Amino acid sequence: MALDKFKATWVSHSSINDFLVCPRLYYLRNVYKDPTSGRKITVMSPPLALGGVVHDVIESLSTLPVEERLKISLLKKFSSAWQQVSGKKGGFKSKEEETLYRERGERMLQRVMGNPGPVSKRAVKIKDELPQYWLSEEDEIILCGKIDWLEYVEESDSVHIIDFKTGRREEDSGSLQLPIYLLLVTNTQKRQVKRASYWYLESSDEPAEQKLPELAEARGRVLEVAKKIKLARQIEHFECPSGGCGWCTPLEEVLAGRGEYIGTSSYNQDIYILPASRQRGERL
Repeated sequence: MALDKFKATWVSHSSINDFLVCPRLYYLRNVYKDPTSGRKITVMSPPLALGGVVHDVIESLSTLPVEERLKISLLKKFSSAWQQVSGKKGGFKSKEEETLYRERGERMLQRVMGNPGPVSKRAVKIKDELPQYWLSEEDEIILCGKIDWLEYVEESDSVHIIDFKTGRREEDSGSLQLPIYLLLVTNTQKRQVKRASYWYLESSDEPAEQKLPELAEARGRVLEVAKKIKLARQIEHFECPSGGCGWCTPLEEVLAGRGEYIGTSSYNQDIYILPASRQRGERL
């Protein structure tokens, strides 16, 4: 029998992270749809606005020839892209707050221009707009997601996974991000993954290499959580372990009518902001 992608359970790094943080958060961001618009919902915040613009500016370079990438100032590109999140569109509560975040973004891009490293080298682009593959045909689970940057390592004909970090917190050592990215890159393009790094753009001039997990171990860890997500969807059980935590509360406030609608995202989500943000942390 042919597999049906429309009936499969789709998981990604962000959705798996949501589920592990709070099943209710997972439901509100990945399952719930507004009955009026038919779209999923999200709450915009300054950290999300900052991360989105910086990522877009850097990732757009990967499609350009190496010699063309830094001919136009990244700050000029950033200034143009920032208009999409300026003011309340980025969840900013004041001009002063927006200025602080904008200046952070400019410093990150100045760092990249001064120390381009892998950005100045050949890159590999996965052809699919949304890389995906069957994590488990038996369980009908698809793993999907986008990778920030794949550096081409010519001497070994391999790839180097690089994830740009715009938040101030370092990725937890138990995070599933590297296992997920390793699985995605291995199964959606032909070259072997030799290295993986996080580039903390606010504090470091170069990417910090991470230890790659074993492929079988990575699959086992990711599949274990993916099966829990599938079961939760089947039995419709998505409770917050705290009875209302800092992660799911902002979205609950939107459902309660206390959010302000500001538009639709490129992912076809309804975007809201809150009068008094209770957004937790910088999950970027």
